[in-house]
Amino acid sequence: MEHILAKISIMLVPALLAITAHEVAHGFIADKLGDPTARLLGRLTLNPFKHLDPIGTVALLFVGFGWARPVPVNFNNLARPKKDMIWVALAGPLTNFGLALLSVLLLKVLVYLGKAFPDGSLAQVFQPLSLMAAFSLYINVILAVFNLLPIPPLDGGRVLIGLLPEKQGDFIARFEAFGFVILLLVIFATPVWSLVLQPIIHFIVATLAGADTLVVARVIDFLFSH
Repeated sequence: MEHILAKISIMLVPALLAITAHEVAHGFIADKLGDPTARLLGRLTLNPFKHLDPIGTVALLFVGFGWARPVPVNFNNLARPKKDMIWVALAGPLTNFGLALLSVLLLKVLVYLGKAFPDGSLAQVFQPLSLMAAFSLYINVILAVFNLLPIPPLDGGRVLIGLLPEKQGDFIARFEAFGFVILLLVIFATPVWSLVLQPIIHFIVATLAGADTLVVARVIDFLFSH
């Protein structure tokens, strides 16, 4: 039981912040570009309970990736629906990349402080905080990369629809109703996750973390090994 509580204490805040900020970013950019739907529905808030999807949150904590309730966007309200859709879609992954960068900075500061004060009560504070920062880096990179898959209704799918000519974009958009099923098949029935996504995620994490990559590896091993 203590082992489970330790895992949750490391994962909960970074995971909730990652998925909440992702959704708020969509709504915020949509609002700036002409669609107030998310704001009017009270979704432009960092209160995670406004955004949580129960199954997505459980998946995030136990599998390593998940989702929140999508922020509603009425693309017809946007000034330039086709082009503005791209910026609304990119807002989520870009926010996660931004949080990943902040997590790296925090991780490096905490690791430095942990080495500067290796003993005593301060060390007991820096160590768990560094593990939280390491997990924050990891989960934000996962969310950014995963959501950029060009499969609607993921953000990458919406970007693809916005970039394609209208006829081809409309054709891709028809698959949105089946997007979740297609996504499950791609992730679990093909080697896309192990051969494509995981190497990309590990490369980005290692590039950002640098010498502190071992801290990230240690926390991932602790959280997801059985």
